[in-house]
Formats: sequence, structure tokens, C-alpha cells
Amino acid sequence: MSDQSIAARMKNTASSRRVDHLAKAVFLAAALISASFIFLIAGIVLFRGFIPFLSDNGGLGRVDLFHFLTADVWLIGQTFVSNLYGVGYLILSTLFITTLSLLISFPVGVLTALFIAKVAPKPLAKVLRTVIETLASIPSIVFGLFGAGVILKLVYDFSMAIGYQSKGGNSILATVLVLALMTIPTITSISEVAIRSVDTTLEHGSLALGASKTQTNFKVILAAAKSGIFTAAILGVGRSLGEATAVSLVAGGRRSGVSFDLLDTTGTLTTMMLEGLKETTGLDYDIRFSVGLVLMVVILITNLSLNAIKRRVGAVHVKA
Repeated sequence: MSDQSIAARMKNTASSRRVDHLAKAVFLAAALISASFIFLIAGIVLFRGFIPFLSDNGGLGRVDLFHFLTADVWLIGQTFVSNLYGVGYLILSTLFITTLSLLISFPVGVLTALFIAKVAPKPLAKVLRTVIETLASIPSIVFGLFGAGVILKLVYDFSMAIGYQSKGGNSILATVLVLALMTIPTITSISEVAIRSVDTTLEHGSLALGASKTQTNFKVILAAAKSGIFTAAILGVGRSLGEATAVSLVAGGRRSGVSFDLLDTTGTLTTMMLEGLKETTGLDYDIRFSVGLVLMVVILITNLSLNAIKRRVGAVHVKA
């Protein structure tokens, strides 16, 4: 090899290294920018969220943190008093509604994903996949308008048929149905990807051992894809916990006491935050950041719990 060839190769190698270093710097900058937004948002919510508990709030008095977290009344009437803000019932209502919506959306989403990935003919699967992806991209306000225009009427007619006087259909049931409709596309899309990622040799081996197609789908395919399916459930729960606009149109804006009656009105942490956007300053505005802080903690604890269950289920399967 000539000296010129060696020099050319060394030059190309040096150039490639410079490109690699530049690409690494760009990736690092992008990661830092993304992380900075997360920390910026969390920092602002933390700072503004603690103000009501640390100051006298313009003479209204300091909000008692324990009372705020456990009380079952949120400022009924127009009198602004610091310790009439309570989110205890809102926390319970939010978790209750999210759980009910998941009980509907999870099985429907997973079975739909299984049908698209393993049962439906390819042309039909392609159409259904497009429909699900379109549903997942629909803004929440559209789901809210559908809930207000269609679901509320259905719930109201149902309540009248059984002799129950509902408040125009605004209820836990309407909220659960809207959230289920919103989370089904997310759960379906992620579950379908997880199911299609399962090694086909597992499916062929099951069929070769005499298992039917249905047995293989439920006992082998879903079992092998359970990690991705569990991830879909976690994302669905996250969307349910964080939804505000659609929920506010159908929940009813309950301001006191947790209710487990499906036809009774309800409220969530997000709807209470959205309700305070008309304010610009003062305690009634700052306290919404406090609610946002509580919501962040609820989401964090919920995600940690679900991930712990996910790891435990995976460990049990591996051990078995």
C-alpha cells in the first residue's frame, strides 16, 4: 500500500471521527433540551404549587397541607377562605374513574390488537390499523364534544328508563365511557406492535404441538407479548389521569364528597385545574398549581406501582 493511500485512509478516518463527535454533540444537546423542558415545567409547578402553603395568600391565610390533601370540599360558594380547598375526594374520584375506564378499554384494546395482528385478513387489518391510528390522533376536545352530544344523552335516557333522576347525563358513567374511548386507540396500537413482535417460531411450535389457533393466540402470543401490553395499559392510565378537557364536559363538576354512584356527578384533579384558568392571580389561581403538583405525584406513584407489578409478573413468568 502506498504512502498516499495510507494518508488518504487516515484522513478519511479522522473525518469520520469528527462527524461522529459532531453527531454525539448534537444528540447530547437534543437530550439536554428535552430534559430541560421537563425540569423547567416541574420546577415551575413545584414553586407555584407550594406558595399557598408557605404564604398568607394576601391576607386569606396559609393553606393547611394536611387539610388540603384530605378534605372532601372544594370552596362551595364565592367566599375565598384558604382552608376550604380540599382535594382528598378528587384524588379518590380520579383513581376510581381511571380504574373503571381501564376495565373497559384494556380488554377491548388488547382483543382488537390481537384481531388485527393475528386473525384479520391483511387488507382488513391494514384498514383497521389506519382507523385506530386516526382515532389515536383525534384531539381530546373532539372526544369531549362527542361525549357531550351523544354519550350524555344516552346516559340520561338510560337513567330515566330505570327511574333515576340524573343531572342531564353528567355522571361517572359518562366520564368513564369518554375516557375508555380515548384510551382504546392507544392501548390497541401499542399492544398490536407488541403482538406482532412475538417470534413466529413460538406460534409455529405451539401449533405443531397440537394447540388450536385460539389457544395459541391466548396462551402463547399474549403471554409472550405481555410486557408490551402492560406498557400499553400504563400509557392508557397516564392519559386517563391527565385528561381534562373532555372530562370537564361530561363529569358534572362535583365540588364535595366522593361518590361511587355511576349515575352521580363527579370531578377530577384535572377538571378542577382547568376550572381555575379564568383567574390570573391570587390564591384561587395559585392553588391550581398545587392541584397539579398532587396530580404529578399521583401519576408518579401510579406508574411506579404499575411498573413494579409489570416486573413481578415478568419474574413469575420467567420462574415458571
